[in-house]
Amino acid sequence: MVISVSQQQHSNDVSIDAIPVDVANSQSTGVEPEDVPEEIHSITQALAPEQPPTNPLVALKAARWWYIHGTGGTDPVFQWAIEWTRHLATDRPSDVNQFDSFLDYLVTVGFADEKAALR
Repeated sequence: MVISVSQQQHSNDVSIDAIPVDVANSQSTGVEPEDVPEEIHSITQALAPEQPPTNPLVALKAARWWYIHGTGGTDPVFQWAIEWTRHLATDRPSDVNQFDSFLDYLVTVGFADEKAALR
């Protein structure tokens, strides 16, 4: 994979698929909803309802952002997006516990006041 840095970007702020990757704020312990780019915010919320996106590339785009800007491999959004992608690829049932952790995390981060609002 080749990542190019355009002339309009600083060397510590690269972009992949037009979604900014702020290297200085990578692997943070806290993510504020206003710090999440609109496209990632939208995809993250779309992973919560009964019918999440069926395109694995969409889920992986969110997974990548949350892995970089969240808590890495332990980030609940990252874990759910990867789990949902695995489900799409294999048609095996997804892990309900991971889904619940994902919803709990979205409430904790401030995407909603309660889990029911995400569904």
